[in-house]
Amino acid sequence: MRRRSKPDSLTILLVRPRLIGDVILTTPAIRALRRRFPDATLLYLVESLAAPVVAQNPHISEVVVMERRRGWRRWLEDLRLAQRLRRRGIDVAIDFHGGPRSAWLTWATRARMRVGYDVADRRWMYTHVVPKPRGYAPRHSVQNQWDLLAPVDAAFRHPPDRTRDRIEMPVAPDARAAVAARLESLGVGSRDHLVVVHGTAGNEFRRWPAASFATVVAALAARGTDYVVAVLGGAGDESTVMEIVQAARAESSIDARFIPIVGWPLEQVRALMDRAGLFVGGDSGPMHVAATTDVPIVALFGPTTPETWAPWRPEHLPLAVIDVGALPCRPCDQRVCEPGDFRCLRQIAPETVVSAATRLLEGTR
Repeated sequence: MRRRSKPDSLTILLVRPRLIGDVILTTPAIRALRRRFPDATLLYLVESLAAPVVAQNPHISEVVVMERRRGWRRWLEDLRLAQRLRRRGIDVAIDFHGGPRSAWLTWATRARMRVGYDVADRRWMYTHVVPKPRGYAPRHSVQNQWDLLAPVDAAFRHPPDRTRDRIEMPVAPDARAAVAARLESLGVGSRDHLVVVHGTAGNEFRRWPAASFATVVAALAARGTDYVVAVLGGAGDESTVMEIVQAARAESSIDARFIPIVGWPLEQVRALMDRAGLFVGGDSGPMHVAATTDVPIVALFGPTTPETWAPWRPEHLPLAVIDVGALPCRPCDQRVCEPGDFRCLRQIAPETVVSAATRLLEGTR
């Protein structure tokens, strides 16, 4: 654990347990707090799965990791964690999540300033509440989370800037070295053009068909023998990744090059993005990881909207956002597909994605 503080300086706790993309989208606020309070001790409370996002963040003094448990073990762990946080003498606690667990832990710090969203059954846990965006307002998540900084200092009443307040996920040297070694073992040379395609998703609502991904993968690999397409998936996604790879091989010439990448540690996925010349994928954690770099991105949106979830980074960086446009059921809460056919994603044609990817690879937008 890394610590950086001075006597009598503020101790600020940021609470955002999960998910990977959501934690990434808090990093502009982290940078802004450090800029405003250079001598503060900044603590970040996060679950272990998303902890690599902030583990190397230079603006954070200490990352406090908690596990995602259920039942009585969770309550016992939370009580112990609350005691630890209470002993830290926290001055300001900001709840970026707003769920019952994060709200309770924020309250349990007994910080003199506790900031959170104005949610009916939880507002009493905070000293300062911020209006929570209702419904599906077309406003970016980074801006929504930035609102929570305003009670802390008047300087945060100005909106975040995509260039000054970029999302970030620094890479440790050992992760970069590990990726270089893995790519070499997979036959990827320094002169090869690497394209990363994230072909899976955590739920069916965000899952573009494997056959559509296979068509895109085959088309990108066909650009030449110096092109390598890596099909990326998390732990447990091996069957989907291999389905895409095998279908792409069936559509391609014998010289086409594909590699499956499954279950790599998150910090290595981040290092992989630095090596890539293009990323293609849906609204997911890996898309936001890619957005912390300068890699060109083709982003597919289905039940979510780019107005809220598009990559947050400088506008000059190459980005193609693809969706089906307006639908009566879009956006949705991703619990029930009203039409029943997941049309918001499945109506996106592979040819549209290939065309966008080709434009970015050739330096046109």
